[in-house]
Amino acid sequence: MHEMSIAMSMIEIVREEMRKCDAKTLRSVRLNIGQMSAVVPEALSFCFEVITKGTEMEGARLMMDVIPLKGYCHTCEKEFEIKDYVFACPSCEGTSIEIISGRDLAVVEIEVD
Repeated sequence: MHEMSIAMSMIEIVREEMRKCDAKTLRSVRLNIGQMSAVVPEALSFCFEVITKGTEMEGARLMMDVIPLKGYCHTCEKEFEIKDYVFACPSCEGTSIEIISGRDLAVVEIEVD
């Protein structure tokens, strides 16, 4: 389960930000999870709870926004949402596609006291 290593990395990022702000308690963390990032939100949530138990982060809410997979067609120069992992342009059926979103994983907001 790679979600455990992802959760551990996320916790380190949050801890560093908390140190910078001299924060004592974590209230919430918001993540952007790309549809194609291969992260299972339920597994990540479970790992987050396990890692934060007994720490200043215990009880913090983990909010996850799934970012849709989007592409750009170099043939007709249109952006579109990639559905069912079909990497062909719905407008021109071209396959010269560039993925422009949906692969990332980022901590975008933390709420602390």
